[in-house]
Amino acid sequence: MTVAAGSTPLRTVDDVDLSDMSFWVRPRAEIDAAFALLRAERPLPFYPEPVFANGAIPSGAGYYAVTRHADIARISAEPGIFSSAQGATTIVDLPAEFLEFFGGMINLDAPRHHRLRRIVSRAFTPRIIAQTEADIAAIARTVVDDLVAGGPGEFVERVAARLPLEVICRMMGLPRERYADVFRCTNVILGSADADYVPEGTDIVAALLGAGAELAALLQETAAARRANPADDLTTALALAEVDGERLDNGEIASFFILLLVAGNETTRTAISHALLALTAFPAQREIWQRDIDGTTATAVEEIVRWASPVRWMRRTVTREVDVAGQRLTAGDKVLLFYSSANRDESVFTGPDRFDVRRDPNPHLGFGGHGPHFCLGAHLARREISVIWRELFARMPDIHAVGEPEWLASSFINGVKRLNCDFTAR
Repeated sequence: MTVAAGSTPLRTVDDVDLSDMSFWVRPRAEIDAAFALLRAERPLPFYPEPVFANGAIPSGAGYYAVTRHADIARISAEPGIFSSAQGATTIVDLPAEFLEFFGGMINLDAPRHHRLRRIVSRAFTPRIIAQTEADIAAIARTVVDDLVAGGPGEFVERVAARLPLEVICRMMGLPRERYADVFRCTNVILGSADADYVPEGTDIVAALLGAGAELAALLQETAAARRANPADDLTTALALAEVDGERLDNGEIASFFILLLVAGNETTRTAISHALLALTAFPAQREIWQRDIDGTTATAVEEIVRWASPVRWMRRTVTREVDVAGQRLTAGDKVLLFYSSANRDESVFTGPDRFDVRRDPNPHLGFGGHGPHFCLGAHLARREISVIWRELFARMPDIHAVGEPEWLASSFINGVKRLNCDFTAR
């Protein structure tokens, strides 16, 4: 197992502490090896909760880390026993209004989760989907045109982050001059533990609330305008979508937008960045994909999502006594579903540490387990990843990563902050 300079080797399961941020800044191969150790020897370890926001919000008793694919798939399919309503994206228990503000339906159980999801799904009309797919193609061409014009250099902000951000902002009908504000606020919400986005000494809760409030105000203003003067965008569709006489209010639309940015922007950005790293590290796989774009893209995209595992975990809270991996859990216990571990589970994936663009079957959990919280934006993410890589291969078939990436300091998002690329443009 490789060890970062100055770090202590992780030789046993007792050396692994998933609540210690220093664990998450280790080399990715070392993190993966640590999870392999847990899956083999202690598949449901218990950890104390990390300190959140410098202790401004009290930590609870702790949580169980679910590391095996089968256990995570089972928990995802049993929402009545494993609830999302106490929080899906934070380990500590946050106030209910905070949860709804930042996660919306992702922090809800049935029946309210079902209601919101049905209304949102109704808004994704065939016309909206067709327009979005056309927008993805147009934005991808512009992104690659600009990369060619600017020459080799930083890849994340210029390509991986720009594409999904612009797609979502255009979907919602936001003015272009606000795109930079949306990008900044998203970085704060998802990078609150990273000093690049929330400097040390900053009140983290205030920073999160400020970023969320800015995004919410933008969408509430846009939604109010669309109710008065409908336009051909998703905000209008969300404002007018109706199921059984119910519609979303402006606050619910704003909450969905924040969720869309978290689930649809940051995760796709992370997947595209990891794809560049993987294709650089596995050049034979790049050649296989490039030789047969049409026949390989679908499986390649699924492998990118498995390999990247952009969202490392989601939380559930136990509602009654239940056994998981031989451990008796009781009501109130917290479990973290580590998708990044499940997606390297040796019992499910042959050669899990090998990037294979033709891997099939590929039952990864990169979009969550196949339960009611399966990612609503999975189709959008798949489309964006496939379109941008088709465009990159066509214009710069030798594009590759240069140097080491700068990783996001986060246990939640497997993010790349900066990554340089080189290429020869056609």
